[in-house]
Amino acid sequence: MANEPTPGYQIVNFHFSVLFNLGSIDVDARFQSVSGMDASIDTEVIKEGGENRFEHVIPVRRKYGPLILKRGYIQSGSSAVTKWLQDAFENEKIKPISSVTINLLNEQHSPLVTWMITNVWPRSWKLGELNAEQNAVLIETLELNYNILVTDPGGNKVIKEKDKPDSLKPRNTQRATDENTV
Repeated sequence: MANEPTPGYQIVNFHFSVLFNLGSIDVDARFQSVSGMDASIDTEVIKEGGENRFEHVIPVRRKYGPLILKRGYIQSGSSAVTKWLQDAFENEKIKPISSVTINLLNEQHSPLVTWMITNVWPRSWKLGELNAEQNAVLIETLELNYNILVTDPGGNKVIKEKDKPDSLKPRNTQRATDENTV
């Protein structure tokens, strides 16, 4: 397949895209780094009466993230993602979005691996240090909370809302239908 890397070569991590599903539009936002795509399983310890040699450890539930995105600061009003963040932090209108898709891309800009997080809402929005002694880009850091991380290791298809199993579809989320109300 054209999307598969050459056998024996490792995949590089510097060519990727991040797509925000903001209602009726998918917004391609450029970031310099993405981290926090992690999952863990909480456990519960059960002690069995009369059995003192060990304890039973059983899985309970999954736990994810948060997703941390970093990019050069974009002037207010010039990005639908920035507008979504302003609504949450300045206007106290927290609107979870159905999904954010992260694609690791090959040389032809086609997805090698696709990750999708669901029921996403902003948890933190930080600006980097202002320093007159440095000649650096002002960095903004977004920290997003999410419920589920879905992986398509082949990157052969973009995971769409309608293709997700019902268990992965976000519940009780408001979806913007007008691009200007995102």
